[in-house]
Amino acid sequence: MNKITYDVVVIGGGPAGMAAALKAAGAGASTAIVERNAQLGGILRQCIHPGFGLTYFKEELTGPEYAQRFIDRVEDSPIKVYLGSMVLSVHHDDKSGTSDVVFMSETGMVTLTAHAVVLAMGCRERTRSEIKIPGSRPAGVFTAGLAQRYINIENLKPGSRFVILGSGDIGLIMARRLALEGFEVEGVYELMPYANGLHRNVKNCLEDFGIPLHLSTTVTRVIGKNRVEAVEVSQVDEQLHPIEGTQRTIPCDALLLSVGLIPENEVSAAAGVKLNPRTRGAVVDESLETTVPGIFSCGNVLHVHDLADNVTREAERAGAAAAAYAAGTLAATSESVPINAGGIASYVVPARLTRGETAKLFFRVRRPVKRAHVRITVDGATALEGKPRSFIPSIMEFFPLPAKLAAAAKESIEISVIEEDDGHE
Repeated sequence: MNKITYDVVVIGGGPAGMAAALKAAGAGASTAIVERNAQLGGILRQCIHPGFGLTYFKEELTGPEYAQRFIDRVEDSPIKVYLGSMVLSVHHDDKSGTSDVVFMSETGMVTLTAHAVVLAMGCRERTRSEIKIPGSRPAGVFTAGLAQRYINIENLKPGSRFVILGSGDIGLIMARRLALEGFEVEGVYELMPYANGLHRNVKNCLEDFGIPLHLSTTVTRVIGKNRVEAVEVSQVDEQLHPIEGTQRTIPCDALLLSVGLIPENEVSAAAGVKLNPRTRGAVVDESLETTVPGIFSCGNVLHVHDLADNVTREAERAGAAAAAYAAGTLAATSESVPINAGGIASYVVPARLTRGETAKLFFRVRRPVKRAHVRITVDGATALEGKPRSFIPSIMEFFPLPAKLAAAAKESIEISVIEEDDGHE
């Protein structure tokens, strides 16, 4: 088995992996990217719609254009890229302080010894089996991302008349894509009483194309023998249970699922990285270091982002921290202080504080609110409060934690989103 040593090894060659590797290499660290696909770029290669780069490059790009800018930079850098390489395991050695990344490629089994590892594996889509839709099991049930690949890359036709379950961004974008290709989109059905995608996608992908969005409605049965022939949809109550008597049958030959994303953390868990049950990503500190020393996490494998631009910025932080760790210049960790989410905040990243430094606390709310404010509590006492405004689950928010408060925390930090009533709590 071949053994090669690098300062930083990045697992994943999507937007997060490339940004992290470029930042690490720019800091002088010998760096490698291990990517299971035959090309760099990750999911962006099939995202041919515009909307990328607005905040990072200050111009609008398609997904492939956004990815290509980083691919060009990687090719012009000293970063070693291993394509068509599937990571099998990551093992951290406490004695040496290094980690072994073992992967299989066309040349055989390879082990890379790294002083620091960045996890940037992205996420996968939830499937029909994970949401347990009753009915038969015919052909014609796809995740929205798979249908996107079939149309945009493989030039295949997944169906003629579509029903889309879920209003996540991929589902909304695919509704527009199908309409542009001349297919019939009967409608988008969403379990929750609000859309889960960005407002701009609801406007640009549904409203502009006359595609109806049915809220508080879900698919309760798939009908068909060899191929999908129809789906049964039902309205749901406040507990999200189907309401008897509201069923109706929608003829179609394809059902697309846009029902959430799951971080690809099988390798992380096997390496001993502690996972957050709410995000399904790693528990990290303000430097994006996991609970295993020298292993960092970023991008959608850490928590699902709404914009690739945000993925890039987060990955750059992880790459810089990994390079500093490999060089021995990352400040020694202190006793960990937990960071918790309260009020209607569903989670917070990072989930712990180890260095008492300035941090950005990223979070999402569980449901839309028209008027609420952020409150930072340190050791049980209110330390900061933001101005009242609206929040929606589809937008990832952040609130700064100043170094002074971070250094003062001894027991816990909590970020809460407090809903207000008529301007008052």
